[in-house]
Amino acid sequence: MAGQHEVVHIGGYTAESDGRAEGIVAARRDPTTGALTPLGTVAVTPSPSFLARHPGQPVLYAVNELPEGGLSAFRVAPDGGLTALGVRPTGGAEPCHLAIAPDGRHVFVANYGGGSLAVFPLDADGVPGERTDLVRHEGHGADPERQEAAHCHMVSPDPAGGPLLAVDLGTDSVYRYDLDAASGRLVPRGPRLRTPAGTGPRHLARHPDGRRCWLVGELDATVTGYDLTPDGLRQRVRVDASGRTGHVQPAGVAVGPDGNFLYVSNRGVGTVAVFALAGETPELVAEVDAGGGWPRHFALAGSHLYVADERADLVRVFRVDPGSGVPEPVGEPVPVASPTCVLV
Repeated sequence: MAGQHEVVHIGGYTAESDGRAEGIVAARRDPTTGALTPLGTVAVTPSPSFLARHPGQPVLYAVNELPEGGLSAFRVAPDGGLTALGVRPTGGAEPCHLAIAPDGRHVFVANYGGGSLAVFPLDADGVPGERTDLVRHEGHGADPERQEAAHCHMVSPDPAGGPLLAVDLGTDSVYRYDLDAASGRLVPRGPRLRTPAGTGPRHLARHPDGRRCWLVGELDATVTGYDLTPDGLRQRVRVDASGRTGHVQPAGVAVGPDGNFLYVSNRGVGTVAVFALAGETPELVAEVDAGGGWPRHFALAGSHLYVADERADLVRVFRVDPGSGVPEPVGEPVPVASPTCVLV
């Protein structure tokens, strides 16, 4: 397993989604310098826009973001090669995110177009079985173009076993669910969190302490901090996602491993914003150019940050200063067609 973590897999949009990728790309990562060496396309599969890895088995999962969505599973070879294990229909359109339960027994898929959340059991080898649940969100938001219906954009299992969080851009909501592991079905947990109208919540990041999380609003360009309580999410603070002027459309969000800094990628202005988390309010300490105008996703690995710019066809490598949290670019951008997800 140790060797596999030196191989990075990159998902992207293929021709089915007007993209230029052919499938999932592998790259070798130098953990010392952070450098990426592309190894080419290792799985030809339609629009694998988000990827996840099993916590205990050499298995990689991808959503196929299509009008009839798919969940694809692959066995991972030590050299990063992928062997298909099968495809399951997700029960909804345009699945855009997935996550694995901490115990490795289930995978959860967010269907953006379908506004639904799908659950699949995983056997001892990590192979998905028949779907055990499909929960559809209902309603709409304030934006008639982007929020005409539910659009589930992310699912976040609790590493400590608490409720699963499902972020829905279309209904300005974060839903909480408990998983009945025996049946593979989701049980709603308390009232949903309703964000301010027009927020368009996209992704959230949990703090390592398990007591806090940060939610990015794709439509209103905000970052909102919440306390995670037994009764739900309680809003603490709300700040702008970027200090730049112009069109700002936040995408990715992550907390550094030491819990001191929050990172947000901003499409449009093409930046990664860095917030210090020492005080009550996140403090914008730096905002660095990501290398293109559309940084859709990024990943932290060791002392390095990898930013996928979907429209600029590149992945940019940064070294993160451990004291200031600020990323500095390393080397030249790595050419990758239509990258939408970096799995380190």
